[in-house]
Amino acid sequence: MQLNRAYRYELSPNTKQKTLLAQHAGAARFTYNWGLALRIELYEKSKKSTNAIEQHKLLNSIKLSDFPWMYEVSKCAPQEALRDLDKAFKNFFRGLKQNQKNGFPRFKKRSYYDSFRLTGTIKIKNKEIQLPRLGSIRLKENSKVKGKILSATVSRDADRWYVSITVEQHIEIPNQVIGEAVGVDVGLHCFAALSNKEKQFAPKPLEKKMKRIKRLSKQHSRKTKGSKNRIKSALKLARQHRKIRNTRKDYLHKFSTKLAKTKSVIIIEDLDIRGMLRGSGKLNRPIHDAGWGEFRRMLEYKTTWYGSKLVVAPRYYPSSKLCSKCDFKVNEMPLSIRDWCCPSCQSQHDRDINAALNLLKFYTGSSPGIYACGDPSNGGTGNWSTSYGSLKQELMSGINVHKL
Repeated sequence: MQLNRAYRYELSPNTKQKTLLAQHAGAARFTYNWGLALRIELYEKSKKSTNAIEQHKLLNSIKLSDFPWMYEVSKCAPQEALRDLDKAFKNFFRGLKQNQKNGFPRFKKRSYYDSFRLTGTIKIKNKEIQLPRLGSIRLKENSKVKGKILSATVSRDADRWYVSITVEQHIEIPNQVIGEAVGVDVGLHCFAALSNKEKQFAPKPLEKKMKRIKRLSKQHSRKTKGSKNRIKSALKLARQHRKIRNTRKDYLHKFSTKLAKTKSVIIIEDLDIRGMLRGSGKLNRPIHDAGWGEFRRMLEYKTTWYGSKLVVAPRYYPSSKLCSKCDFKVNEMPLSIRDWCCPSCQSQHDRDINAALNLLKFYTGSSPGIYACGDPSNGGTGNWSTSYGSLKQELMSGINVHKL
């Protein structure tokens, strides 16, 4: 099986190399903004558009006279920046056709979060990587890169530099995971409730560090613009945000890997996260802190790696409103209700566990532990259960299945 995989390592550049890295990032940012300004101007004058190839030809023709400093950096940095701009416009226009809000491309500003991409001759060995025009840069750990190197994306996060190496590799089709199927309901009270009645609680790093973030933000706002003290305070704030992101990603990676390696089928719900963010300002910060979208993205590729299967139930599937015992559906289920009693069968339910049981029931077509559609290890082939079949057939048209 052929796939693309990325390996990310932290760089350990010297002072001269840090300057070169910053120059490459600045060239990529400038080229992106230059290309975006030209596209906007062209459209306003003639209602026409252009592409990355045409813009790169134009840049090469004026580089010597207008931007001679670009010869100090690799040609790949501005070239790949124009390709990224081209991709941003394609995503924007595709979103318009599909009635999605992808957003118009915006200008990039100078900050502690820069990046640029390089192609060409890239070599990596042990604790060193060789990049075009940058030479050999030390890594902070031994590399484990295998496969054909396609590109290297160098990024700055606060005061640290990282490289993400994209490779093309051939791997053997993994054996199917032998384990139970599990429904996973994500939430804010607990990060995930599983259909086996297990609950996972996230570290909530942003909530824990919010007091310090507010204090650092106030200190930064009081510094004089353009002063060295303001630069120092911005770096402190960026470091704090980096710690928060690393804590969140560490938890999501560990939990998603555990699920992909031990569960044969993982059933999650297609959440309308954008709609939730528009619905209530009080929940915006906790939803962002949870990282539901990143969790789903990790499951999508990790289930492919390890031989399990990801099933995504349709959006607006009423997993929280259904009784997992008798399929009775209640009309309203506010977030404040954590435990409830079914009016039909008088069963007591934990809100999150009940939702996870319903997600598992959606896949299997029967009560948990009784696979009316067949063994989940072979994809669940068989007949629908009569008690749950009508609802499942209604929603099956919108199901997404990620498998090998």
